[in-house]
Amino acid sequence: MPPTFSFAFLHPRFWLTWLTITFLYLLSWLPYRVQIGLGKLIGRLLLKVLKSRKKTATRNLQLCFPDKSEEEINRLVIANFENAGIAIFESGISWWWPNWRLKNMCHVKGTQHIDKALQQGKGIFLLFTHIFPLEMMARVLGDNGYPCVGFYRPHNNKLLEWVQYRGRCRSNRYMIGKRDVKGLLKALSEGEITVYLPDHDYGPKRSVFAPFFAVEKAATTTGTEIFASHKNAETIPTKIRRLDNFNGYEIEFLPPLTDYPCEDSFANAVQVNKWVESAVLDNMEQYMWVHRRFKTRPEDEPESLY
Repeated sequence: MPPTFSFAFLHPRFWLTWLTITFLYLLSWLPYRVQIGLGKLIGRLLLKVLKSRKKTATRNLQLCFPDKSEEEINRLVIANFENAGIAIFESGISWWWPNWRLKNMCHVKGTQHIDKALQQGKGIFLLFTHIFPLEMMARVLGDNGYPCVGFYRPHNNKLLEWVQYRGRCRSNRYMIGKRDVKGLLKALSEGEITVYLPDHDYGPKRSVFAPFFAVEKAATTTGTEIFASHKNAETIPTKIRRLDNFNGYEIEFLPPLTDYPCEDSFANAVQVNKWVESAVLDNMEQYMWVHRRFKTRPEDEPESLY
């Protein structure tokens, strides 16, 4: 069930949360260029404060791109944190901007791939990657006629959970808990457009170790193949990025994956990781390098890469 408003949210323990939400809402009405600039400044501040996240991002880039120089890695880390700061403002944009303000900033490509599947009555299994403008993904999809169903992690703060859910479902269907496998399979059966992100390290359960950039053994979820094997699913990799020069956001639907999934989980993981690599290389500065992508190690290589 979607979260609902509760009068308990008026309790003093939620006052700081209300203040934060109100501040973010007011900031969302600033000109877009101003928000982007402020986001970069906050990102620079986060770079100094979140030292462990900086260390993680640096190490991930070193592992994935061992041929890059220290200077190149440092530049990428700085740009990455600037994008993290911008993402804070993009939450307000995606949750509260009226349609007229966002209309000319949403650009969609490759619609023929998804339209064909929808006309056939297929459920759509969209593959996305974790990038910082991710909050804009649902809004752009919904506002362009492709309302979706997605996995998400409910927020521990009940007030933020209510605000977050309402914002993400403003122009979309509904959200389901990240462990609700049956819920997503049901959505595919009903011909819904669903969203899944297969590029993080979700632990050893339902994972295989497959190459990811220069790391030969990266824990890769097999959940992707479970959903893609649904008889009514069409698996369509998708890219989203924030465009340069304040031109908004672009979603691109790519051709459906062919010969996927097969009976070999390792081969399936390799295929998905190759697509993720391609998406990351198109948009390196906006990818979430701050996630400990290689925290799960094989039993024969237990030493942490961090």
